[in-house]
Amino acid sequence: MISIRLAPLIPVSDKVVNELVSPLTSIFQSEVSIEQSLRDLTEMSYDSSRAQYNSTSCIRELLKVYPDSTSKILGITSVDLFVPVLTYVFGEAQLDGTIAVMSTYRLDDALYGMEADPIIFFERVLKEAVHELGHTYGLIHCKNFECAMHSSTSVEDVDLKGAALCVECQKKIGIL
Repeated sequence: MISIRLAPLIPVSDKVVNELVSPLTSIFQSEVSIEQSLRDLTEMSYDSSRAQYNSTSCIRELLKVYPDSTSKILGITSVDLFVPVLTYVFGEAQLDGTIAVMSTYRLDDALYGMEADPIIFFERVLKEAVHELGHTYGLIHCKNFECAMHSSTSVEDVDLKGAALCVECQKKIGIL
């Protein structure tokens, strides 16, 4: 089975990254490890005209750090990510590739003027981590509303789906 390596992209909470190891190990039935934190990688992806970070550029920079990886690499940061055609993204991945990136930025209720809830926050982070890693395994958006691979364009969409892969998605990546 392919291993998964979590790459903390400063700034990010070490606690959040560490808490992902066990559930991702279970969901993907794969070894999950944490890489050394990477500094300045997100800064190279900053777009001052938008005051956001280009997720595609983050993937390009991760490819330079992990050029020949046989593992799945998930870069995790807390900066606000975007792609040029969208206002923001929770993450982006190489479809059936090795690299994905995700952000915790828009998953925190505090951003929306509400009281921060660490349990809901982590559930959202896990769902998006599974979603982006799923893309690296070749999974596309799933029509099953409970599947982590269901598309999310808002934090409310993230809340509606589950953190697990549906049976069909599990079969597609060979874990069922």
